[in-house]
Amino acid sequence: MPDLDDIPRRLLVAIGGNATHPENIEGTSQEQKDIAAATAEAILPLALLDNELVVTHGNGPVVGKIMMRQILSRDRIAPMSMDICVAHSQGGIAYLLVQAMENALREAGSRRHVACLLTQVEVDPDDPAFADPTKPVGPFFDAEEARRIGDELGWRMKEEPGRGWRHVVPSPEPRHVCDISLVQVLARRGTVVIAGGGGGIPVVRGPKGVRNGVEAVIDKDLTSAHMANVLGIRWMMILTAVPKVAINFGTPEEQQLDRLTLPELEAYHAEGHFPAGSMGPKIDAAIRFLKAGGQRVIICHLQEAMAALRGETGTHIVAADD
Repeated sequence: MPDLDDIPRRLLVAIGGNATHPENIEGTSQEQKDIAAATAEAILPLALLDNELVVTHGNGPVVGKIMMRQILSRDRIAPMSMDICVAHSQGGIAYLLVQAMENALREAGSRRHVACLLTQVEVDPDDPAFADPTKPVGPFFDAEEARRIGDELGWRMKEEPGRGWRHVVPSPEPRHVCDISLVQVLARRGTVVIAGGGGGIPVVRGPKGVRNGVEAVIDKDLTSAHMANVLGIRWMMILTAVPKVAINFGTPEEQQLDRLTLPELEAYHAEGHFPAGSMGPKIDAAIRFLKAGGQRVIICHLQEAMAALRGETGTHIVAADD
């Protein structure tokens, strides 16, 4: 396990959507500010290191509530397209994180700056995901509500057995993070950079370089892995609501994993230990990151970020045995 002397100076940290807006809150402005402050305190030790630090974040609960507002007001206010909803969530979450992190840094006596880059991410217009939308967003509806709202807004609705119907959208692969050179420049100057929120605003690029938004949601962890690879960052942290990755999760045979290699992780994944609705996307991102040149992925609880970076907790996945 690493100690602080072994930790590289360049690090990407991906924060889950529930770390910025848990589903069990009402969503008041004060609640969101309090959660952002707690998140900032948790990653403050990382920001106090002499490093280049890039932070990404999820937007799941937030973009769902933006869509709920649209449903409730659809008779009076024209709904926004999905790309604009993602942009709204990206900007709002990042504002709270920027403010909370800079406040925490000032309390600690640091003058380090924090900046947000509203991030567009290009996807392939021919990505198979557009023909088979599977990413659920927003609230659940009963069958009649789903039919009515789907007809009114042109949404594709899909049933989750036992839970209800939800709007599903395409989730294409991230291909290019627009203006990623600006992320690199700011990070090299010592600024903590918040970028790629919610997986990025999904756009497609025409033959003359003209970009247009599309109705989609990009997986945040896949975008995080892509960003880290392009930037040449060798270590990526994925901060979650659980302390470690586990196999046989929720069964008497559950086993938490401390350290494993990429081949071991791939074998567990092939056995079906990481469902798509929970740990699966994080594992997919970890595999891609390591296969594209990354050295280490750390998956841990948000509140244990620094301890995990020191090797005291979390699941550490390495490309190969040291």
